[in-house]
Amino acid sequence: MAITVNIYYRGTNGNARKFAEEMVSSGVVRDIRAEDGNLRYEYFFPMDDKETVLLIDSWADQHSIDAHHASPMMEKITALREKYDLHMRAERYCTDEGGFPASDAKYIPLPDKGISSYQAKAKP
Repeated sequence: MAITVNIYYRGTNGNARKFAEEMVSSGVVRDIRAEDGNLRYEYFFPMDDKETVLLIDSWADQHSIDAHHASPMMEKITALREKYDLHMRAERYCTDEGGFPASDAKYIPLPDKGISSYQAKAKP
């Protein structure tokens, strides 16, 4: 079962965006994406809140998250978060292994063959 954690980083004076930019430019994001079990590690910027950055962080399972949390990456992330004086809140989601019910097909396009089952899967 895939696990997705949405982390909202909030700062002032554009620091949340600076943090995300440095995470990418320093290679930390590349290294995290290469970790076993990482499915997605991607930043998004809310249009109506210039001081917040959303990280969508998805892992294959809890074991993969635990290994990531025990890795040297966490020290680098923590150091950058402190450098930019960020505050965070998180939401955790687990994949619905049953997928989307067919009744959702009217509103949610069902997957093409190229989309993996953890992203979208239709139920009859």
